[in-house]
Order: sequence, then structure tokens, then C-alpha cells
Amino acid sequence: MGRILAIDFGRKRCGIAVTDPLRIVANPLETVETAQLTDFVTGYVAREGVDLVIVGKPTDMQGNPSESNRWLMPAIGRLRKALNGVPVEFADERFTSVLAHRAMLDGGMTRSQRRDKGVVDRISAAIILNDYLANLLQ
Repeated sequence: MGRILAIDFGRKRCGIAVTDPLRIVANPLETVETAQLTDFVTGYVAREGVDLVIVGKPTDMQGNPSESNRWLMPAIGRLRKALNGVPVEFADERFTSVLAHRAMLDGGMTRSQRRDKGVVDRISAAIILNDYLANLLQ
């Protein structure tokens, strides 16, 4: 059993989170520029034995695809092609940024730390991945 990697996709940068090899815990990993996403993920997958990639899919409150899908779908299409058979699945990402900010407040991060959008993106990716893992157990 290999790791699961999650991506919180953004037009400028993407938050990345990953599980441990036993898929018990999801941890924030990195924030990468969107232009570097495919290179980063394919390299990480090759080095660390990732079996599955989860991508947060932005939707509106009714569950309809949001405007962001215009950039997400082509980028994920390129990633799928580069991953050569590693499955890529989508997961709901509604409210992850709000939950990330709440986690940062609850964790005692300073105001300047909370302003770092890269940290928010990484935590959002970890929330997406934790939600995915929790749904596996149901």
C-alpha cells in the first residue's frame, strides 16, 4: 500500500499534502507554483511510492462546478497524462480554506503566519486528504 497525495489547486499555487505509507495520517507537505505542479507531483510520486492522487474540485454551494474549473481541468489532464496510470480522483473542497484558517487560529498561529497563503494552501490540501480518508472508513 502506497501513499495518497492531495492537491489544493489554485491558479497561482497549489497546496500539497500526503499520507504516511500506512495511510493513517495526512500531513501538509509543500506549496508549489501551479506551473511546476506536474513536475513536482510526478517526481514525488516516483520517489515516494504514491498510489493515488486526490484533487480538490471547487464547487459552488449547490455543488455545481465553479469558475476555477476552467483552469483546473486542463492542468489535471496534463498531470494524469504525466502520471502514466496513477489514478487521479476528485474530492469536494468546499469550505477547506475556512477550515484551514480556523485550524490556524486554533493552533495559535500569529497573524503574520496566518497571512502566508502557502500555509493556507498546504493545510487546505491536508483537510481535503483527511476528509477523503474519513470517507474511506464509512
